Amino acid sequence: MASVQTEANALLKWKASLDHQSQSVLSSWSATKSTPCNWFGIYCNRNKNVSIIRLADFGLEGTLQNLNFSLFPNLLRLNLSNNSFEGNIPSHIGNLSKLSVLDLSSNKFSGSIPQDIGTLSSVTSIDLSSNQLWGSIPASIGNLTKLSTLHLNSNQLSGPIPLKLGTLAFLTILDLSYNNLSDSIPFSFGNLTKISVLYLGSNQLSGSIPEVIGTLKSVVELDFAKNYLTSRIPTSIGNLTKISTLSLHTNHLSGAIPRELGFLRSIVNLDLSGNQLSGTIPAEIGMSSTITYLALSTNQLIGEIPVSIGNLTKLSNIYLYANKLSGSIPQEVGILKFAVEFDLSENYLNGSIPASVGNLTKLSLIHLYRNQLSGPIPSIGMLKSITNFRLDDNELTGVIPNSIGNLTKLSVLYLRFNQLSGTLPLEINNLMLLEQLVIGENRLEGHLPDNVCLGGRLQFFSVYGNNFSSLIPKSLRNCSSLIRLRLERNQLTGNISENFGIYPHLYYLDLSDNKFYGELTWKWENFQNLSTLKISKNSISGTIPSELSKATQLHVLDLSSNHLVGNIPKELGNLTLYQLSLANNKISSGIPKEVRMFYELELLNLAANNFSGPIPKQLGECSKLLFLNLSNNKFASSIPSEIGNLNFLEILDLSHNLLTKEIPQQLGKLKSLEILNISNNFLSGSIPKAFDNLESLTEVDISYNELEGKIPNTKAFLVAPFEALRNNSHLCGNNSNLEACVSLAIIGKKNKNVVNLIVLPLLGSLFLFFVLIGGFFILRQRNTTKKATSSNQIVHLIWSQDTDMQYENIIEATREFNSMYCIGVGGYGIVYKAVLPTGRVVAVKKIHDQSQNGEMTNLKAFQNEISALTNIRHRNIVKLHGFCSHRKHSFLIYDFMERGSLRKILCDEERATELTWGKRLNVVKGIANALSYMHHNCFPPIIHRDISSNNVLLDSEFEAHVSDFGTARLLMPDSTHWTSFAGTFGYTAPELAYTMMVNEKCDVYSFGVVTLEIIMGTHPSDFISSLSSSSAIVQQIRIKEVIDQRLPSPYNKEAEGVIYILKLAFACSSVNPQSRPTMEQVSSKLMAKWHPLTKPFSEIKLGELLISDGVSS
Repeated sequence: MASVQTEANALLKWKASLDHQSQSVLSSWSATKSTPCNWFGIYCNRNKNVSIIRLADFGLEGTLQNLNFSLFPNLLRLNLSNNSFEGNIPSHIGNLSKLSVLDLSSNKFSGSIPQDIGTLSSVTSIDLSSNQLWGSIPASIGNLTKLSTLHLNSNQLSGPIPLKLGTLAFLTILDLSYNNLSDSIPFSFGNLTKISVLYLGSNQLSGSIPEVIGTLKSVVELDFAKNYLTSRIPTSIGNLTKISTLSLHTNHLSGAIPRELGFLRSIVNLDLSGNQLSGTIPAEIGMSSTITYLALSTNQLIGEIPVSIGNLTKLSNIYLYANKLSGSIPQEVGILKFAVEFDLSENYLNGSIPASVGNLTKLSLIHLYRNQLSGPIPSIGMLKSITNFRLDDNELTGVIPNSIGNLTKLSVLYLRFNQLSGTLPLEINNLMLLEQLVIGENRLEGHLPDNVCLGGRLQFFSVYGNNFSSLIPKSLRNCSSLIRLRLERNQLTGNISENFGIYPHLYYLDLSDNKFYGELTWKWENFQNLSTLKISKNSISGTIPSELSKATQLHVLDLSSNHLVGNIPKELGNLTLYQLSLANNKISSGIPKEVRMFYELELLNLAANNFSGPIPKQLGECSKLLFLNLSNNKFASSIPSEIGNLNFLEILDLSHNLLTKEIPQQLGKLKSLEILNISNNFLSGSIPKAFDNLESLTEVDISYNELEGKIPNTKAFLVAPFEALRNNSHLCGNNSNLEACVSLAIIGKKNKNVVNLIVLPLLGSLFLFFVLIGGFFILRQRNTTKKATSSNQIVHLIWSQDTDMQYENIIEATREFNSMYCIGVGGYGIVYKAVLPTGRVVAVKKIHDQSQNGEMTNLKAFQNEISALTNIRHRNIVKLHGFCSHRKHSFLIYDFMERGSLRKILCDEERATELTWGKRLNVVKGIANALSYMHHNCFPPIIHRDISSNNVLLDSEFEAHVSDFGTARLLMPDSTHWTSFAGTFGYTAPELAYTMMVNEKCDVYSFGVVTLEIIMGTHPSDFISSLSSSSAIVQQIRIKEVIDQRLPSPYNKEAEGVIYILKLAFACSSVNPQSRPTMEQVSSKLMAKWHPLTKPFSEIKLGELLISDGVSS
């Protein structure tokens, strides 16, 4: 028996190892006291031996290494939860033979769970949750035959779930959620007949749900969500008659929803969302009358919504969005009197909105957007609790009902993309809490409501694409809360200088295509958040003010089709512009040399002005340009060769100018060029031979010049119409509208004898020579192993086993890499879409020549690495099917992603709104999971080197897939030591500027940038550098002003997710690489539950997130 003094000394030794603050908490632990039984947190048995140590929730810091458990043979309970203990759990904890309760949860313990834990033969409850434990779950836990509760959730545990856990006959609660566990759910779990709570969610489990799950008759809560489970939902689940919560969301489950779910008469929460379930919603689901939460969203369900849904009279939340449901909304939904959130959006529902919806007086949210609903908006005046109302993207007709004025709690109203007509009801002025009013693309007319911003909360006001003809509402002039204002394509009028006020939070402003007049004399220094300004197609006059440069966040500027004069102020060079369009004005003089400062510029349109002089060569420094239009001006002299430096340029229009001399050879380097128009100039000479390399070119116009000679041998020239080639000096070539080029001079009759004596014998000799050479190679081929099938033989081939993915099929599907199949251009090659004979679609990346003399260098290493990459299997990594190196061309084969790159979606005004907050958060998780897998589950680890929004592709379900993984390494033979520059400007870690050493933390930084881009809707650019600022202004910026203003503000779980992910993004984009978390830590945190917000989302400021540790918080 342990002596009292021995136990006291052991506790004092442990106390001494803790930090100073912890020792203060334990001040009652003193050697002057004869027994520890009166010490704080210590409890003793009758023999005065320590039986309970309970020190939960005191912020203690230290380790357990100096606590000798073998000296406490009578310890029954050990509770150290919710502190800051770290280090390993010592193996000698197994000496606590009488221990019944072990709770070390919510600390910072790391390392693996010791095998010796399996010797705690008396233990009934173990809680090690919310730590940083890794490694596998020890199988020895299966020896703990008395165990009733086991919590290992919220760690970083990996590997399979031990089969022996299925032998714990008394287990009632098992929580393994929020880890990295893999493999399948053990069949032995069918033996857990007493289990009431089984949580396996947020892991990497795969395979099917075993049928034996249906034998767990005592189970009340079952959570397998957020895994990679496949196959059908077993019908045996219908046997779980006591179950109240069934969560299988975010897996890859397929097949029909079992009608047996209707037998679950105790079910309260049913979540099958985010799978690939098909078929119809079974009518039997209406038999589960206890359901309050029903989520079947984001599947592939078809057919009509069953009328039996009206039997679910206790239903509060119903989510059927993002399916393929059709038919009308059943009238029976009007019976769901307790419904609070009702979301049927993104389906194919048709018919009218049932009038019975007006009975759902408790509704706070109704989303019916992106369907095919028609008819009028029903009477909705009774929905007085509603705050979020979206009917956009339908075919609704009629007028907006006056009863909408009764919805005094309404904050979000979306009616855009319908066929609504008439005028806006005056009752809209009653909506004092309105934050977002989006009614664009209808047939509305008349006046805009005068008091639409009288409540002072209006953030989004979008009425574009209607026929409104009034002046600007008076309340808008002082509406300082505005973030997004879209009035384009109406007949609004007024003096722009007088009718608009100061909008310090305004992010997006589009007044295009109206009848506004006046000059741009606003106080631009007060527009500190303005990112996009479009005022095209109005009657704006005067000059472009140099003060516009004071709107420091301006990225998109479109003042085209007005009456502007003067020149381009050189001060605009101080802005980080992505798009600049000044076309169709009366601007004169030349382009300022400061144009070189537009290093981020992607679109420049100066067409149809009075510009003159030479085109400045400094344009060649705008390296990110995709679109350049200088047409219909008076530019003279030659085309500057520096234009050839614009590697990403897709459209170039220099037509209708006074350009002279020859076309520069350097334009042949524009590998991404798709459209070229240099017509109506005075260009002369021949078209450069380098134009043969313009494989992406699809459209060309060189008419009305003085060009001559052979046209390039690319499709755009070969199929160009007569109008695109006409009126030149003498063009020839393989185009039906031109004469063929003559390569040999016609020999006259006088030289006939010379031909007979010289040419004919020469031809005969050549013929004999080729016959002999041909015979030689035929014999040689018979005596050697077959390494090729043609003169353009394959140098190396690593290929998928799929029968349809043959080399010949790829060549045929792309018509030998015809530009018409081009879908993108990257740093390492051109990407083509290929439809194989079976109908399967793949992406083919034809690689730019990276070798010397067309031969792959370091071939063996290349083969080993490409073979490794083809074996990678991960849900969020684009599958690489194979590689072919051919003397003619080399290419990689990938899965085809339907929605293309994340960057293109974020840059598209309409497509970006499809990427809702929920989908964006899921995209961030997907990228993190992929990078965590590459860094921590691949051997050797794979460093991506070029994470950007261009290299994140989305499939039809908006699931993220990282592409081009390993490509930089594979295609850069000199990068063995990983010291060559990698990445895309704007995404690369700052330390690469001086170390050039690429490691995992570089990927982490790039991930942080992409995450910010996803949340903000645009590249964060200067925002990142401002994060390190201690400026009070930066600290006081509200998060709602930073996020993508094209989406409604996030709410509930989505708001929590945005804040949580922003904290992680800030941690990842730290300037100090050592301060960045690992991707494994990030991925693990993203699998955990979001922290509840302590204040409304709209009140959270940037400074509150920057002081938080994104990984530990």
